[in-house]
Amino acid sequence: MEENIFQQRTDLSGLQQAVHEIQHEIGKVIVGQHMMTRLLLIGLFSDGHILIEGVPGVAKTLTAKLLAKIIDADFSRIQFTPDLMPSDVIGTSVFNAKEAVFTFRRGPVFGNIILIDEINRAPAKTQAALFEVMEERQITVDGATYIMPVPFIILATQNPVEQEGTYRLPEAQLDRFIFKIDVKYPSLQEEIGILTAQQGQTQLQLLNEVKKVLSPIDIQHYRSLIQSIVVEVRLLEFIARIVNETRNNPALYLGASPRASLAILRASKANAAIKGRDFVTPEDILEVAPSVLRHRIILTPEKEMEGITTDDLIGNLLKSIEVPR
Repeated sequence: MEENIFQQRTDLSGLQQAVHEIQHEIGKVIVGQHMMTRLLLIGLFSDGHILIEGVPGVAKTLTAKLLAKIIDADFSRIQFTPDLMPSDVIGTSVFNAKEAVFTFRRGPVFGNIILIDEINRAPAKTQAALFEVMEERQITVDGATYIMPVPFIILATQNPVEQEGTYRLPEAQLDRFIFKIDVKYPSLQEEIGILTAQQGQTQLQLLNEVKKVLSPIDIQHYRSLIQSIVVEVRLLEFIARIVNETRNNPALYLGASPRASLAILRASKANAAIKGRDFVTPEDILEVAPSVLRHRIILTPEKEMEGITTDDLIGNLLKSIEVPR
């Protein structure tokens, strides 16, 4: 019998096992929300920050906390409020009277996994404090530069912008998130599962049963493996066509930036690796593209008045582009 000529060039069995274990641990507490969990893992292995949007009570914060608990790394949580100042996030210089010098006291943003809860509750000045650290993984204060630890990932939750007391995030900050995950209400069966799970145990008891699966070294190792995933030239062109189409679409006031192209590339590689493949297919790209694009494009006022959503437009856009085979 002729041997299979298609041989796996990269051993992804360890990554697949880690993903399976993470999904199992999250499943101890979270019922359903499989797409959110999958996108969080793709974002983690793609070295990208993630924005999670949904109405209160759909387990946005809980899932982010769970992911941090599963990773054996430094975790910080910052609750954004209207009176939060930039120094409350990044830190501030404090005068040391004994030595007569100013010393920098690090803020809660220094860590590996940073959960920013309700990021759109804080005003623009505080949100802008995150620009440098999200893009460059460093903070500059009083002329001194402080490098963030590796890995460094921000998981931010926000309520829909139509809700009272929220501020729309600036486009420059939205562009720094690899994904925007829209969290929906659970189905009837999932809600019954939630009630059943928490009938016998409290949420805190369920959380205490969750075990650590990954270390920072593991994450770095898997990220380097994902870098070696093969993407054919025709698929690179497919990604470029998708993003370019957003810039020429008459229904859009603002199209996606080159960051979107790079985000789709990184995310599709991680998506393929999680599935156990060392090469990207068009399906990998189509699966991650909506979450990469939905927060980077702005509809024209006319289209918004017609009731069209960004997800509707992205769906139509992806269908209009010929998929390479």
